[in-house]
Amino acid sequence: MRSRLSQSIGGAPAWTIALLGAAAVALVPWSIVLSTQLPAHHVVRHWDLAWAGFDVGMAAVLAATVVAALRGSTWLAGLAMAAAAMLVCDAWFDVVTSASAVDFWVGLVSALLVELPLAVVCILVSRRALRVRRAG
Repeated sequence: MRSRLSQSIGGAPAWTIALLGAAAVALVPWSIVLSTQLPAHHVVRHWDLAWAGFDVGMAAVLAATVVAALRGSTWLAGLAMAAAAMLVCDAWFDVVTSASAVDFWVGLVSALLVELPLAVVCILVSRRALRVRRAG
C-alpha cells in the first residue's frame, strides 16, 4: 500500500505539496516577527548591485521566455510564470523601498503601467502555453 505522501496531487508528489503548504504556514509567524523586529531604516552595501543584478536576472528570464516561445519549448509556461513573479517582486520593492516621495510616485506609476501589466501578459502566456501543451 502506497503512503499518501507518495501519491500524486495535480501531477506533483503529495509530499512536495505538503512541504509547500508547511512553508506557507511557517511564513505567517515569521513575517510577523520580521515586521515587529526589523528596523524601518537600514543602510546596506551594494544596494546598486542588488538592484542591477535583479534587473539583469529579470531581463534574462524575459529573454529566455521569448526564446522558449520562438522555439515552441515546453519551458515556456514556467519561464513566463517566473518572469511574472519577478515583475511583481520588482514592482513591490520599487514602491516599498522608495527613498523619497518622488521615488514612491515613480515606482507606483511604473508598477501600475509597466511591471504589473507585463506580469499579467506573462501569466496569460503561461496559461496559454499550458493549454496548448495539454491539447497537443
